[in-house]
Amino acid sequence: MNFEMQKANLLAENIDAFIKFVHKRHENKNSLCSNPDKVYQIKLIMEDFKFQIIADELRRINQFDWDPKYTHYLVDQFLEGFRIIEEFVKNNYSDLFIFIGRIYTLDELCHPFKRMTQ
Repeated sequence: MNFEMQKANLLAENIDAFIKFVHKRHENKNSLCSNPDKVYQIKLIMEDFKFQIIADELRRINQFDWDPKYTHYLVDQFLEGFRIIEEFVKNNYSDLFIFIGRIYTLDELCHPFKRMTQ
């Protein structure tokens, strides 16, 4: 398997895990997060930017062959919404500190796919 394909699949798996983590935190009202409304806001942002579709597409297109153009497009689409979530979590750190580790992981997994022109 191509190294770039592995990185894209790993990113897709982590996006999917992040989605499940947010849903789990939203369903569990007695979790470490003191304000469930803020977790719900993250959930809405993910749904608005279609994170699940992006993760599924990344997994699908990199299953058998490496498609750099479409992979970069999908990562750019993901980063558009992800930056909003990242800023929201940093601004509400006291309520959403539990998401910092996953946000850092996703950010690091996106680095290989960032355009050189940025």
